Amino acid sequence: MAVGAIGIVFGDIGTSPLYAFRETFAGTANVAIDRMHVLGVVSLIFWSMLLVVAIQYVTILMRADNKGQGGSLALVALLSRHMGKSSYGWLVILLGVFATSLFYGDSMITPAISVLSAVEGLTVVDAGLQQYVIPIALGLLVFLFMLQARGTAKVGALFAPVMIVWFLVLALLGGWQIMQNPDILWALNPYYAVMFFVTDGFVAFLALGAVVLAVTGSEALYSDMGHFGRGPMRLSWFGFVMPCLLLNYFGQGAMIAGLPAEEAAVVVQNPFFLLASEEWRLPLVFLATVATFIASQAVISGAFSITHQAVQMGFMPRLSILHTSETEGGQIYIPFVNWALMVAVIILVLTFQSSSNLASAYGIAVTGAVTIDTLLMAVLLVGVWKWKWWYAAPVVILFLIVDGAYFAANLTKVPDGGWFPLLVGAITFTLLTTWARGRKLMRERMGEVALPMEIFAKSAKNSATRVPGTAIFMASAKGGVPSALLHNIKHNKVLHERVVILTVEIAEIPYVDPEKRCEYHDLGDGFFRGVLHYGFMEETNVPEGLKKMDRCGGEFDMMQTSFFLSRQTLLPSDKPGMPIWREKIFAWMLRNSATAMEFFRLPTNRVVELGSQVRI
Repeated sequence: MAVGAIGIVFGDIGTSPLYAFRETFAGTANVAIDRMHVLGVVSLIFWSMLLVVAIQYVTILMRADNKGQGGSLALVALLSRHMGKSSYGWLVILLGVFATSLFYGDSMITPAISVLSAVEGLTVVDAGLQQYVIPIALGLLVFLFMLQARGTAKVGALFAPVMIVWFLVLALLGGWQIMQNPDILWALNPYYAVMFFVTDGFVAFLALGAVVLAVTGSEALYSDMGHFGRGPMRLSWFGFVMPCLLLNYFGQGAMIAGLPAEEAAVVVQNPFFLLASEEWRLPLVFLATVATFIASQAVISGAFSITHQAVQMGFMPRLSILHTSETEGGQIYIPFVNWALMVAVIILVLTFQSSSNLASAYGIAVTGAVTIDTLLMAVLLVGVWKWKWWYAAPVVILFLIVDGAYFAANLTKVPDGGWFPLLVGAITFTLLTTWARGRKLMRERMGEVALPMEIFAKSAKNSATRVPGTAIFMASAKGGVPSALLHNIKHNKVLHERVVILTVEIAEIPYVDPEKRCEYHDLGDGFFRGVLHYGFMEETNVPEGLKKMDRCGGEFDMMQTSFFLSRQTLLPSDKPGMPIWREKIFAWMLRNSATAMEFFRLPTNRVVELGSQVRI
């Protein structure tokens, strides 16, 4: 499991040495290249990795699992379940949703900056290859997104060996340079990081915006915890990945510190590939390209998983979700997300042209999400783990200072590209909250006119002709009569021998015990109310779930069962629910959402849809 985690989880943070160290000196901070500053930067990278990744995420937040699952939405579900209806519960949800929104900006920038930085290594081999960098990067990225529909099971088998080779190469390249200039090991002392700030002040603050690139991908460790488990991921991080990364960063620092000033100014433009001797640079470019390909794959898969969670938890409309593996439920493909990411990545590459330009846009999404996770961690420590405030306060304040400083440093890069992930985050946040709010209002409006099921069953049994077979009416609420049932009896004036009002409920946990999947109530006269319970990481396969509900008036024969669905059309209204512009956005999302037939895996030839109009 630990070996598998190396291949899938650590690709993002594992490819950061390609650009993180370089951007500190060659980026907007324009840090001076001398021994003192090199030691200061390497010291900052070491202590950032120790505090943010090793302690905050791997040691503390990985303990905050929601039935084994991690990530911002899983953390929100965990907090919501423990906090109940507290006065600030809504704020926790909004913070988690915004962190998720920022992740989409990150998932667009990561493939672009990673693949570009690897392909740019060709210019180290031969400066004349510069003109081919963008076409090659675009070709690789398009190929990557085209692969998604095939699933990652077969390709994933190659991920771990390739990434193990990648990390070993990082360690060997860095270790060789450290042996040439062991003086760089003084950077382990935080004194040099502190002195960097004391002597340079604002320049050191700006450098934080590039140093944080060394810890990008730390939130992915937490999000992917459910795939491998806390123990294997901690083992692979502390036992292999972190030492290899640190050796490489220290090695880059050792190489720069050991060069004359003029030569160092040239080498720092692309120090990673210059760690290798000339004959090994082209193979290193190929290995780096494959590694960034894998890193990009991990982020894209993460976007699919986050979207699936958001749909199940009611923050997104239903989307077409395809399963690419018969054995691994977590391997999914969402066409809309895949093509939207591809278009965004192509636009980013063509707009920013180089990985250095993209670095300005990269950090703000990561630091924003990390800062929000710190705030949620504060609620976790006090509200769930019940720490005394005088224990929790020093921990939270330490991480807020560190993460807040990184976020503030990246805010200075907003005009240079940092606006992009913020724009993506703002748009995504608006869409997610609009859908959640509109869905709540729509259910309330429908509930206001809903007829109690017990009264309907008694009045309907003698007023309509009963016909053979089973009718299942899908209902979003466990109370009242679905509008499809009312329309059916009004227009067709028939009722099936067995009528089941079926609700699918998504719990705030990743997986529901199969023994607790089904719940049913006999309402008499051939009427039943059934509930299927699923976790937010599970596939909502209704026909499969009905096999476990055979006591609900007998087994379900799909050839004798009809599914009736309600499809609502929204009409703008002056009711004080949402501003009219948000109502129109919600109506557009509702029109373009996948049908319940697709989402619930209903047999296509057994479905009847009946429409109604709702004002929210």
